[in-house]
Amino acid sequence: MAKLTESMTNVLEGDSMDQDVESPVAIHQPKLPKQARDDLPRHISRDRTKRKIQRYVRKDGKCNVHHGNVRETYRYLTDIFTTLVDLKWRFNLLIFVMVYTVTWLFFGMIWWLIAYIRGDMDHIEDPSWTPCVTNLNGFVSAFLFSIETETTIGYGYRVITDKCPEGIILLLIQSVLGSIVNAFMVGCMFVKISQPKKRAETLVFSTHAVISMRDGKLCLMFRVGDLRNSHIVEASIRAKLIKSKQTSEGEFIPLNQTDINVGYYTGDDRLFLVSPLIISHEINQQSPFWEISKAQLPKEELEIVVILEGMVEATGMTCQARSSYITSEILWGYRFTPVLTLEDGFYEVDYNSFHETYETSTPSLSAKELAELASRAELPLSWSVSSKLNQHAELETEEEEKNPEEQTERNGDVANLENESKV
Repeated sequence: MAKLTESMTNVLEGDSMDQDVESPVAIHQPKLPKQARDDLPRHISRDRTKRKIQRYVRKDGKCNVHHGNVRETYRYLTDIFTTLVDLKWRFNLLIFVMVYTVTWLFFGMIWWLIAYIRGDMDHIEDPSWTPCVTNLNGFVSAFLFSIETETTIGYGYRVITDKCPEGIILLLIQSVLGSIVNAFMVGCMFVKISQPKKRAETLVFSTHAVISMRDGKLCLMFRVGDLRNSHIVEASIRAKLIKSKQTSEGEFIPLNQTDINVGYYTGDDRLFLVSPLIISHEINQQSPFWEISKAQLPKEELEIVVILEGMVEATGMTCQARSSYITSEILWGYRFTPVLTLEDGFYEVDYNSFHETYETSTPSLSAKELAELASRAELPLSWSVSSKLNQHAELETEEEEKNPEEQTERNGDVANLENESKV
């Protein structure tokens, strides 16, 4: 039984080493007796399902990449403003409150120390004594005076006197530092509130990409739309193919990025995004999908990342929206349902049908195979013309070979006639 368990363990481990890539064929485990199955080690997985494709960019546009083992963390502090803006809202609000609170407490402590050192606490009820700050009788009142000074509230109850030069200097320092803190923190909050990331929430992509024929050519298509009435100015679209590759020298490049032409040379990548548009990529010899057929597409481990960029009309800030499509989200032989209809005096967009598709007749061959079939369809005509030309050339050469013999015979006949006439 131990030998049986060891042999089955080696078999299963060998299968797991061989299955490094995704395969659509399910691998079935051999049926073992119940006792042999119970004796197998627990670390051997009994679930032999397909490996799930990991996204590089999620459907909501967020990049699924985490930076680990970053040792030079001081670089984040050199750009503290961007670091604060990139923080989540709860941490940003916490830092906002803590900065102001610590600043008020720090200067309140200094005001209280000045009053304590000068002896103002011992002459609170003495009308002949001129304190540094009137009506400052403890740490709480010093803290309140610090808040009034930095926020320029000025209730008028606690006032600094001209008999305290150290207090005047501290007042100047707190006023300048308070202005700097206000500018920094309010600026962070303003930039975070006005970030165009939320504008990208109203830029939508179709849940699926489709492959079908358009103008006699095989094309990959997806749809984009803008839900707002305020438009995206200078909108442009880009697409990237994310797929690991191995070079001819044996170098493995994980998540290699390849450009997908969506109209860069013709200007079709620059959009007037007033209504939903279908973005088309022609699958030609320069396309990375040139040799991919319908049967081969589910076996590919690839991801298409689409990027829509433009300026927000209301703020003038640059906005970017992203989405992605994996192989299971690419439908072969489908088209998008039209969403634009003409009403009485205007066009109406039905966003209920934005993601809907319908099936259409599309060849299951790759674009390369379709091009080869088209070239073969033209072959008989060209073959017949060339063959006729060759036959005609061969006949001419045969006639030229026969002509010298006939000419010699004719010349011989003429010579004989001349001899007879002379005789």
